[in-house]
Amino acid sequence: MEKLPEVIYQSDPEREKQEILKRYRNLLRVWKPRHPEDKKNVRKAFKMALEAHKDMRRKSGEPYIYHPISVATIAAGEIGLGATSIICALLHDVVEDTEYTIEDIRGLFGEKVAEIIEGLTKIKGLFDQHTATIHAENFKKILLTLSDDVRVILIKLADRLHNMRTLDALTPEKQLKVASETIYLYAPLAHRLGLHAIKSELEDLCLKYTEPEVFETISRKLKETARGRTRFVNKFIYPIKKALTEKGFNFTIHAREKSIAAIWQKMKKKEVPFEEIYDIFAIRIVIDSPIQTEKSDCWKAYATITDHYRPNMDRLRDWISIPKANGYEALHTTVMSHTGQWVEIQIRSRRMDEIAEKGYAAHWKYKESMNLNSQLDNWLDRIKEMIESPDADALSFIDDVKGYFFLDEISVFTPQGELRTLPANSTVLDFAYAIHSELGNTCIGAKIDKKLAPINQVLKNGQQIELITSKKQFPKEEWLGYAVTTRARTNIKLAVRIEKKKFFKQGKDKLENWFLQLGIEFTHENIKKFLTANNYSGLIDLYYASAQDKIGIKDVKIFAASSFRNGWLNYVTKNKDKGKPKALEPLGKLDYEVATCCNPIPGDEVIGLAAADHLPIQIHRTKCQKAQELISIFGNRMIKVNWISKESISFLSEIKVTGIDKQGLINEITRIISNDLSLNIKSFHIEALNGLTEGLITLYVQDTSVLNDALENLKKVEGIINVTRID
Repeated sequence: MEKLPEVIYQSDPEREKQEILKRYRNLLRVWKPRHPEDKKNVRKAFKMALEAHKDMRRKSGEPYIYHPISVATIAAGEIGLGATSIICALLHDVVEDTEYTIEDIRGLFGEKVAEIIEGLTKIKGLFDQHTATIHAENFKKILLTLSDDVRVILIKLADRLHNMRTLDALTPEKQLKVASETIYLYAPLAHRLGLHAIKSELEDLCLKYTEPEVFETISRKLKETARGRTRFVNKFIYPIKKALTEKGFNFTIHAREKSIAAIWQKMKKKEVPFEEIYDIFAIRIVIDSPIQTEKSDCWKAYATITDHYRPNMDRLRDWISIPKANGYEALHTTVMSHTGQWVEIQIRSRRMDEIAEKGYAAHWKYKESMNLNSQLDNWLDRIKEMIESPDADALSFIDDVKGYFFLDEISVFTPQGELRTLPANSTVLDFAYAIHSELGNTCIGAKIDKKLAPINQVLKNGQQIELITSKKQFPKEEWLGYAVTTRARTNIKLAVRIEKKKFFKQGKDKLENWFLQLGIEFTHENIKKFLTANNYSGLIDLYYASAQDKIGIKDVKIFAASSFRNGWLNYVTKNKDKGKPKALEPLGKLDYEVATCCNPIPGDEVIGLAAADHLPIQIHRTKCQKAQELISIFGNRMIKVNWISKESISFLSEIKVTGIDKQGLINEITRIISNDLSLNIKSFHIEALNGLTEGLITLYVQDTSVLNDALENLKKVEGIINVTRID
């Protein structure tokens, strides 16, 4: 990873004073205070922050006060928060970094401001910990603040956004850690709280630091194609503007580009270059319409559009009737343009647009006047239930919840007609646990639209579900494969855990007997190593497996032999020193393994992760998604590594070839790889269907330059359309 040039900042007190005032005035301009008292309190908070941070500077060399002013400006202008939040944003680092206390804050600004700042201070302290389990517990604590006061998380998101915007001042290693943490936790949180603009910018900034070449390439191509897109959009929207104006609509219409990260995700998913992504932008129509008629007005606008362009009915999305879980409301349709290109159109009211851009803060603004019981409130309730579950396994909690933020939703009905929103691919079991944990624990099936269905039946939009239960039913471990919601999985784990605990003593006694038979001390340290070696998550699972004979003395023998070779197991020995066992010293240096999730090769930017003691260092590509998750959890175990060019070792790399099926194509591919490039092929799988062919080839290569040569040579073969490295 290349080291960025140092940021040289020249201090000029007078110029800095003017800049601070300029930024403060900008805050007031984007906020637009409604009451003189609010403005007075914000000015008091600004002066306090200015005094508290007067001798502090950021990594860039700039005055530290720039940061809280910027966070407050984001909170006011980009999230739409009010005076209380702006005060908290200005003071969010005061208690952590200066001599001021929470009691000082409480005395000057009241109880609510003190509570929010205390929450922000706690969150900041969570990321100074050092073990994976503590990080996992922190994840739960951060989410728990959602149920206390959601403004804590909203201000923290503003804080993280400004830190990402100013990440250039940090070292490459620190940039990677902050970006990984952001993509793992903060971007999904922004998404779920409806902050689309902030979520998109966070993703783009993460891409900028994890895959800088990709970011720069897509940015450049967006600029190069901007003029052509503008011409196309103007021609496309002309008849729509004319028709809507004639029908008396008051509206705005414009094109909105996808984020760079979203374009990159689409390129990877479709396995196509930038030039073949047709939906780089969407047309957005925002109608000025009173709340009473906004739904019907959106449908009228849709009808007007379809008078001019033919819609794709499979791509119609009605999030007006049933909003998304993060509060998003809109009509989406995709229509065929005059050039044969599909174009997505989004139709919203002004209120819907504000909620789409500013999320929870805007939703709250309209909640009381519209008597809303929104999907977003329901989601916040589910988060609280999920966190307050007695399941103590923090790492399992992360595994369950990490993908939950981005899931699509379906809407189903109870027999009484009550609407329930669940993640896509939810089953009967998920629905049962969504109603009540006891219903889930005793569920044996359901009637879906009056037809019998098993507990693992996947539900579809609009279905009506009547649950069937039995007092003899009890959750089983295989149920975890039938459930996708965190609530269901947590309750299943809890029930299974209670059952397994009944075998704790029996299993422990059996395992202790096997250890002593082989002369191994039955100590906490040795048990922990045995648990890790056999991939059990905790003692309850280990002793249950022992009690059920899923492990036996043979497994202990294998463990003992392996541990003796590596020199890190304590054995019972006659030569004890004051009753303490003699410990063998670790032998040799720590090994490394190349991660199979991303298959790095010399030339790739890589990092090392020591996920646990006595395990080889895992080498990942810096852009590897799994690595970014691990960095977020095991950030303190990240190791800077470099390839040693003198090692003549071959690494596995997989490539995908697509093209037109023709006679002799396989021979031509293998000739180039084996004869021209002198590379060894580990595996070659190719299929032809309807005149097209697709092949997966696993090669042994020395570094990225060799792999790139192979890709370029194969692209020249007649009939081959695309050749890509598989990550």
